[in-house]
Amino acid sequence: MHLYGTQAISEDGHLTIGQVDTLELAKEYGTPLFVYDTALIRKRARDFIDTFKKLGVKAEVAYASKAFACVAVYQLAAEENLSLDVVSGGELFTALKAGFPAERIHFHGNNKSIAELELAFDSKIGCIVVDNFYEIQLLKEISERRQQRMRILLRVTPGVEAHTHDFITTGQADSKFGFDLNNGQADEAFQQTFNHEYLELLGLHCHIGSQIFDTAGFGLAGEKLIDKISDWHKAHDFTCTVLNLGGGFGIRYTEEDAPLEPQVYVEDMITVVKNKAIVLGLTMPEIWIEPGRSLVGDAGTSLYTIGSQKTVPDVRKYVAVDGGMSDNIRPALYEAKYEAVIASKANAPKSETYTVAGKLCESGDKLIIDAKLQEAASGDVLAIFCTGAYGYSMASNYNRVPRPAVVFAENGKHQLAIKRESYEDIVQNDLPLTLKKGE
Repeated sequence: MHLYGTQAISEDGHLTIGQVDTLELAKEYGTPLFVYDTALIRKRARDFIDTFKKLGVKAEVAYASKAFACVAVYQLAAEENLSLDVVSGGELFTALKAGFPAERIHFHGNNKSIAELELAFDSKIGCIVVDNFYEIQLLKEISERRQQRMRILLRVTPGVEAHTHDFITTGQADSKFGFDLNNGQADEAFQQTFNHEYLELLGLHCHIGSQIFDTAGFGLAGEKLIDKISDWHKAHDFTCTVLNLGGGFGIRYTEEDAPLEPQVYVEDMITVVKNKAIVLGLTMPEIWIEPGRSLVGDAGTSLYTIGSQKTVPDVRKYVAVDGGMSDNIRPALYEAKYEAVIASKANAPKSETYTVAGKLCESGDKLIIDAKLQEAASGDVLAIFCTGAYGYSMASNYNRVPRPAVVFAENGKHQLAIKRESYEDIVQNDLPLTLKKGE
């Protein structure tokens, strides 16, 4: 069985996280429950940051917090000297509530509202990643009215798309994000922002995909961006101070996945950018990256309690748990695959094959199809690995199911990071009917 971070199996065969027994966590906080190995998050952050330092390259490592956002994880990110990537007013508000340094916050999004942009200006955040011409006009109007400067990056689509082991160089023009690098849009965006009185253009940003297991796509994208920067330098004497190559670094969900270590992604990225800059006679820009899943994905484990079981003769065996697509929609949405273990029997052989079903009223609510597990019994705690990214952040109240609690565990201690929702929480914004029949 593959264990992640500080996960271990105790002498009595129980799965532990951060030196804390998962059965104790399930008993104290209830299930479903997200448990985060904060020591693993810290290690991953340091692996990225320290690699830049070792190679003497100025950089910012920004946590792409759409993967999982809450006050406590933002505070942890601040402790580890990460910057922060937010994609909504809600994420920005949460970061500010957490006391995250505003100057290290970068604001993304393809349709930022005026209210969100005003909040960004009010908060004096570090950078806005500009996505389209409409946003350029809004930023000009807001900055000129307020007579307030704002640092910006232009998000571009470089015509490179990478997923897992493959990357392609066509087809990304049709994206809701960014200015196309190849059809003149990026050049027009540059013209509209370069030398503006209040908008300080730092450079370019791109994001080429997710769950990427090699570095070729990042290298190709970096070269394309440096070529464009060279064109602008020659024509307009523009100096690019920041090149943001985004995120998408892969993690291991199952034995089929073979991700690289954080250091490898960073080292290869730097080599490509540095060599290209030297060839073109450019100053080496500061490199920004945006790991999200690779910081928190395999640091998160979901705990469930097994309830009913069902055997369909000659077809499959089902075990049902007390959560499902309301706290992890990825299997239903993306056919995402996971591995699991019965937490009290982690040393026992995986002698059975079950399909793990959720409790939601949907036939497609299956968390794992044909999971190899120990023999299951009602009341057992099931641990599903690598649910730390896009589990809680995409959770819903479908079927009016309360969202789970979130716990952090480290060095034998644990703390509640997000309280479990109650039924009262679910109805708190509901209003009674006031329209009378027939009136």
